[in-house]
Amino acid sequence: MRGGWAAGAVALRLAGLVMLGASLGGCASWFDTSTEAKVYPDVPAEQRYNEGLTLMAKDEYAEAIKRFEDVDRQHPYSEWARKAVLMIAYINYAQANYDESISAARRYLALHPGSADAAYAQYLIAASYFDQIPDISRDQARTERAMEALDEVVRKFPNTEYAVSAKKKLEVARDQLAGKEMMIGRYYLDQRNYAGAINRFKVVVTRYQTTRHVEEALYRLTEAYMALGVVGEAQTSAAVLGYNFPDSTWYKDAYKLVQSRGVNPQMNEQSWIAKAFKGFGLG
Repeated sequence: MRGGWAAGAVALRLAGLVMLGASLGGCASWFDTSTEAKVYPDVPAEQRYNEGLTLMAKDEYAEAIKRFEDVDRQHPYSEWARKAVLMIAYINYAQANYDESISAARRYLALHPGSADAAYAQYLIAASYFDQIPDISRDQARTERAMEALDEVVRKFPNTEYAVSAKKKLEVARDQLAGKEMMIGRYYLDQRNYAGAINRFKVVVTRYQTTRHVEEALYRLTEAYMALGVVGEAQTSAAVLGYNFPDSTWYKDAYKLVQSRGVNPQMNEQSWIAKAFKGFGLG
């Protein structure tokens, strides 16, 4: 009897909620004093999508996103829904709502990995990370995420215009990470922590050889090794610098530095510095 009473009570409560919902629906105007999100009727997908485009043209981006979300919600399996998700990603990117853009672009790729616009969706993810690269004095975790996403564009879509742009952005991101290593390395030099400085400059020389920082990194290696009395490595770093960047002002300074100890730049083929540049096709 207890179980039957409980089931009956649930049924009565559900019936009451249905009746209450109907009652509130009829009196909605009594309580609707706020400006809540509009509820659009179920209209053809193409019409709603075009409404979104029109709103975009008027710079009414928030309303445009609502229209595109409507298309996605009401016509989830249509071609217009596919386009709408990509437009949501694009608008959010253009408005610097990067997390929202990444989320929409990832959803697009999950639903349509083989579509013609998959490369663009992947690029939007990478560009969203790239545009959040912080100042060089701050943590560079976002820069590393940007590089991973950009590399994915190049790897998955190598023959697209997005890969070309991604490669350029990759160079900027690499330069940023190299600059961070240089900043820390210089600090260690000032503190006479020569081993710590060498480790930082080594990262630049081995990982970021195409960046503008590599010339200074080789000079700073010469400087640090000379301070430690490791003259052979100082000669090698100066020699590698002179071989690859003979007109560099950094090489002129490195040349003077080693000569101050009565020696000249000289390549030691067994040095990690020489091997690093040979592996890269330099030196």
